[in-house]
Amino acid sequence: MKIRTLVTKRQYYGMEAVVLRAATARVLSRVGGLPAGEAFVSRRHLCQDFGLDPASAQDTLDQMVADGLLRQPDERQGDFALTERFFEFATARVVEPLPRERARQLLGKACLLATRINAEWKTNPLEIVALAPFGSYISQDRLLAELPLGIAVRPRSSSRKARWTRTVSRKEGARQIRAAMRELSSFFHICMVGDTRLLPQPFAVVFHDGGDEGVDPLPEPAEPATESQT
Repeated sequence: MKIRTLVTKRQYYGMEAVVLRAATARVLSRVGGLPAGEAFVSRRHLCQDFGLDPASAQDTLDQMVADGLLRQPDERQGDFALTERFFEFATARVVEPLPRERARQLLGKACLLATRINAEWKTNPLEIVALAPFGSYISQDRLLAELPLGIAVRPRSSSRKARWTRTVSRKEGARQIRAAMRELSSFFHICMVGDTRLLPQPFAVVFHDGGDEGVDPLPEPAEPATESQT
C-alpha cells in the first residue's frame, strides 16, 4: 500500500490533516480489519466519524467518491465501500509543508545526483536529459505541499556505457533512478518521461544534459509579493 503524506496548514475536505487522519482511522476501526473493497460503512457512521453536518455532508461524501476514497453504494448495498486510497489516508504521515528555500536546496541535490547518475551509473541503460520541477513549484506559494519533479530520460550514450558488465533492463533502470531521487526527500513527486516534450507544463528546467531538442527552459518563479500587514 502506498505511503501517503498529508501536510499541515492545508485543508483536506474542509479538515486539517491531523483531523482527517484521525477521522479516517475512526472509520477503519468500525470494519474490523476487513480489506479494502470488502469494508462497508453507513452514511450515518461516516457523518459521525468525520463530524459532518447532515446538511452539507453530501457534498463532502460526493467529493470523496470522486477522489476514490469511497465507492458509491449500489442498489443492493446501501453502505459506502472503503477503497485502498481511504486506507492510505487513515495511515498517512503528517508533515510540515516544505519552505520554498528548502525546495531549492533539494533541487540542487537532485541536479548533483543526476550528474552522478549520468557519469557513474554505467550499468543503467538510461541517463537523465533534464530535471524540471512543475506544478506547485511554479506557483508563488512560499510553502509547498509537495515538490513535483519531471525527469526526462534517454538511452545511455555509448561513451557512458559499461564495456564489460551487463546492463540492467530499462524498466529496472527507471526504477533505480526513481528510487534514488525519492531517497533525497519524500516531498518529491516523480513524473518520468522518455521525451522532454512530454514534461508536464509549465515547468522550470533546473538540469539539462544537452543533446536533446524540445526543452524550453522557464525562468525561476518570481518571489511572491510581501503580504501587507493589517
